[in-house]
Amino acid sequence: MRPQIVLFGDSLTGQSFSRGGWGAALADTYSRKADVLVRGYGGYNTRLAMFLLHHIFTPECTNPPVATTIFFGANDAALLGRNSERQHVPVEEYKENIRKMVHHLKKCSPTMLVVLITSPPVDEQGRLEYARSVYGEKAVKVSERTNEMAGVYAKQCVELARELGLPSIDLWSKMQETEEWGKKFLRDGLHLTEEGNAFVHQEVVRVFNAESLCASAMPFDFPHHSKIDWKDPSKTFEQHFS
Repeated sequence: MRPQIVLFGDSLTGQSFSRGGWGAALADTYSRKADVLVRGYGGYNTRLAMFLLHHIFTPECTNPPVATTIFFGANDAALLGRNSERQHVPVEEYKENIRKMVHHLKKCSPTMLVVLITSPPVDEQGRLEYARSVYGEKAVKVSERTNEMAGVYAKQCVELARELGLPSIDLWSKMQETEEWGKKFLRDGLHLTEEGNAFVHQEVVRVFNAESLCASAMPFDFPHHSKIDWKDPSKTFEQHFS
């Protein structure tokens, strides 16, 4: 049975199998090596995700994932008093929810690689421009998210990873190292462009490789065609299954 890699998060994960998505690219990287499963839920914050945790990752599972990415924070960081405030989760609760997720995953499999990913930075002007393109004159005049607040949650995510001895990907910081990051990586000030997806894919592969989950070192699930005895294929498969 192929190993499984689970991507757990909000819409930034849920959309990762769209055109140019980072999840689709990861599935291609691990083609015939591991199955990449997307468990992304648009609009969800960590508070809602906690209700899903035991259903997605069951302790009695006989084939737990070899790796899981946890990619929440974009919705938790929505501001109180603005039009997405229902999604807001206080940063202390956000951090504790992520901690509980990690502990549950490690109970399912102590050897599972768990990678924490911060939400990307927020391009506030991009959010407003997107709102105007959709709602016209009815669009909000202030962004429901700010880059500063996104950074607060990102910092807590990175600190928790360090505290738990886990690898993390600080998208909030790394993306802002690139000029014009808002237009380059974000299509609406929040969600990823194809270049943004490529950036996430690159970072996830980098961490997986560093944590000994390198696709090139993993065996194919069945023999590569070049290894098959074409005159007597049964011999090859008998050896494979023995």
